[in-house]
Amino acid sequence: MTQIPLRFPAEWEPQSAVLIAWPHAGTDWAERLGEVEETYIALVAAITRFQPVLVCVADEDVESYARARLSSNRIDMDRVRFVEVPYDDTWLRDSGPITLVPGAGRPAATRTAPHFRLLDFRFTGWGGKFDASEDDRLVDRLHDMGIFPKSVRQSIDFALEGGAIETDGAGTLLTTWQCLHERHPQASRQDLTERLAGWLQQDRVLWLDHGALEGDDTDAHVDTLARFAAPDAIVFQACDDPEDAHYDDLQAMAGDIAALRTRHGQPYRRFPLPWAKPILDGDRRLAASYANFLVINGAVLMPAYGDPADDAAATVLADAFPGREILQVPCRPLIWQNGSLHCITMQLPAGLLAA
Repeated sequence: MTQIPLRFPAEWEPQSAVLIAWPHAGTDWAERLGEVEETYIALVAAITRFQPVLVCVADEDVESYARARLSSNRIDMDRVRFVEVPYDDTWLRDSGPITLVPGAGRPAATRTAPHFRLLDFRFTGWGGKFDASEDDRLVDRLHDMGIFPKSVRQSIDFALEGGAIETDGAGTLLTTWQCLHERHPQASRQDLTERLAGWLQQDRVLWLDHGALEGDDTDAHVDTLARFAAPDAIVFQACDDPEDAHYDDLQAMAGDIAALRTRHGQPYRRFPLPWAKPILDGDRRLAASYANFLVINGAVLMPAYGDPADDAAATVLADAFPGREILQVPCRPLIWQNGSLHCITMQLPAGLLAA
């Protein structure tokens, strides 16, 4: 059988839909469900301006409720599709499918065969912090339901979350040592580099040794810290307040990024994001990162926190992603549960989703 070349696409490449899961009273959102529903409605409204959204729902009652809430907000329901499937929580960046797509030069004889690969890594609730038994089976269940008919699923007995990795679509992976070392303390950096490169079809793995946010329980996911905007550009969360507890570490991370080189040996173009004022839940600092944006067809959806820095962050993203509309989505309710906009979404590459 001819081996089909595969690659890990960048987020800015064409998409068929965005996958999310609707919050309900059986999830950790129960205490502030009304607030977070408003964020989900705003998110779906923004996505459906540009492409479809696939919404996981726990049962028929949740679907009926979500459908009613979305319909009453003048959302294009022709671009909303529901799928009933069990889930523990709604952080689909980490429990959803990591998809490899056909690479260049795929033989014509293979074009009718399954040609997407769903990488189904173990989801352990961020190192066993939370129960994740249903979330860990999400990719398997969606695949068995025929949601992704042109795909094969590859089960990988290795703990990895989608928020921990970032690709430029051209063979370079960006990740953080803190997160991967926390998940796999016995593995060396060389071992982790070789495993990630092999599974994700990458030929370079770049590591950040600094960077972490208070209120983030993912052990420094890269999607809260630094993101590719192009094969030669990185957007990252900066901190310009010397009095802030994050200042030294994020300055050191900025130094890590400045030292990185593209595959052509050049420094990356760098786009530092502004720093929001501290947002507290009682005595707990929440992780208000602007790096947790989502790129979709024709737009970038960015988290907004009701801070003066929101508009400044939008300006930086407009510079980093020229030609794309920048839309702010209110995400203050999300950071109460330690994540933000990118964390609750997973883009599905063009051609993956069944019609």
